[in-house]
Amino acid sequence: MTATTHSRDSQLDKPKRRRATCAMLAAACWIAAALFVGIANSQMASSPVAAVVIEVMAIVVMAAAYIRIAAPNATLDHALFVGTTWVLLAIAAEIIMTARSGRQWFALLGTPANGGLRCVLLIAWLVAPALFVRSHE
Repeated sequence: MTATTHSRDSQLDKPKRRRATCAMLAAACWIAAALFVGIANSQMASSPVAAVVIEVMAIVVMAAAYIRIAAPNATLDHALFVGTTWVLLAIAAEIIMTARSGRQWFALLGTPANGGLRCVLLIAWLVAPALFVRSHE
């Protein structure tokens, strides 16, 4: 009887573990993408368009890695939720860095002076995970 209860409890824990693993991998992929974006932004400061192209490529590569590794059967809703979370993390990181440094910091989303490039980065953070979804349920 205990073996049955134990196996039943472990079956109930699997979805919770899977969700926790997906959340941790989503955070890890965002951190990696944010590092790449921050480095590209600082290294390519003289050419904002080239920097945005490289930043979008970094975001898309990390989104592909996340979907392939953590959520190969992800739905479009799941991918858009992860993308929304990535945008919110980028906004929070920029607010925190601005507050701590005492000067404006726009490395992850781009400067407001370049509105079009900023929109491209916002859309890239949001939509990149959804580009690799296979099931559209």
